[in-house]
Amino acid sequence: MALLSLLSKSSRYHRLALAGAGAVLLGVAGAVVWAQIEGDRGIAPVASTGDFEVGGIEVETTGKTAAEARAEGWRKATRLAWDKLYAQRGVSGGAGSLDDGTLAGMVSAIAVEHENIGPHRYIARLGVVFDRARAAGLLGLQGGGARSAPLLVIPLLYQGGVASVFETRTPWQKAWADFHTGESVIDYVRPGGGGADGLLIDAGQVGRRSRNWWRTILDQYGAEDVVIPIARLERQWPGGPIKGTFTARHGPDNQYLGSFELTAPGEDKLPAMLADAVRRIDAIYAQALAEGRLNPDPSLNSAPQIDPKLIQALLDKLPPPQSINRGAAAPSASTLGGSAPAVAVYQVQFVSPDVAAIDAAQAAVRAVPGVQAATTTSLALGGVSVMRVTYAGEIETLAAGLRAQGWKVTQGAGVLSIRR
Repeated sequence: MALLSLLSKSSRYHRLALAGAGAVLLGVAGAVVWAQIEGDRGIAPVASTGDFEVGGIEVETTGKTAAEARAEGWRKATRLAWDKLYAQRGVSGGAGSLDDGTLAGMVSAIAVEHENIGPHRYIARLGVVFDRARAAGLLGLQGGGARSAPLLVIPLLYQGGVASVFETRTPWQKAWADFHTGESVIDYVRPGGGGADGLLIDAGQVGRRSRNWWRTILDQYGAEDVVIPIARLERQWPGGPIKGTFTARHGPDNQYLGSFELTAPGEDKLPAMLADAVRRIDAIYAQALAEGRLNPDPSLNSAPQIDPKLIQALLDKLPPPQSINRGAAAPSASTLGGSAPAVAVYQVQFVSPDVAAIDAAQAAVRAVPGVQAATTTSLALGGVSVMRVTYAGEIETLAAGLRAQGWKVTQGAGVLSIRR
């Protein structure tokens, strides 16, 4: 009896140990997944109002008091910024033709980049933001130019041998978040980088070619194509110069558009260098748009258009229609196979542990005769995703077509659940 009691206790301890080990493994797996999305990762992009911003204005003024010196510095910065804005736009004229009241009425904000205030002296580097509605007329910008389609921005950074997008906060992500896109002809879609952004958009996404996967991501953000600005930072020595190589790429095939190099003297000058790099990359994209090289990839369109010439070529190969005997009876509906099946929309649930599983499920559903469209509407990488399927026929026929491909199908009210 003592031996049996000992064995029983040992068995219970063994089961408890196994249960505890299983709980630990589940906890570790959950912690790994949670670690990929937890934390304060995102950087919210600034609002793009379309106002004109001119930065890097250096001023040095004096006054009877510190407040007077500062007011004189802001007035001087406004005139210098207006002259710089005129030069950038290539418009004749400048601040000399406007009084201080008119200029002050067009300023919507003063951005202090750096300032030193003394009792009678003011030294600063300022940015001036002019209201677009008030300044556009004087700049000869009554109408706007053509803008691009919505383009998803993936700011990819290489530094220290590591590639990152939204996995951690990076200075390259911040530079794009701080960029005022209102003046650009490119319609940028800038993710904040928080929540699931780090799972959907990572450094590996740039190298993927699956159109189904790209289409799913672009649909999540309301974009039609993607641009990939890449920055490579090399630090010569701790605290020393930082060399940056910047490349503008576009599309799911990672097409090269242009590149350049910049150097920052130290860490304190890195934000300014990155801000300048963003403006230069934006200029590359604007030039590509003007040259017709920034059009959305047609393979990303979920409903591709069929070439009319191909349709006509197929019609030309058909035999001529046979003559109809007027005396013959008209064919009945049963002779023609009945009326056309009604088109309905169903939901298909499928396990999606990785990208390959998503592509396989979509390809299988689209291969069933009668399927007109199949789009993943709810993406759960590592869980169960949902596909919206437009099908000409009954749900039983759709289920039979999937079973014929080797899928295990569970049928519900307007819903199918498939698995291998």
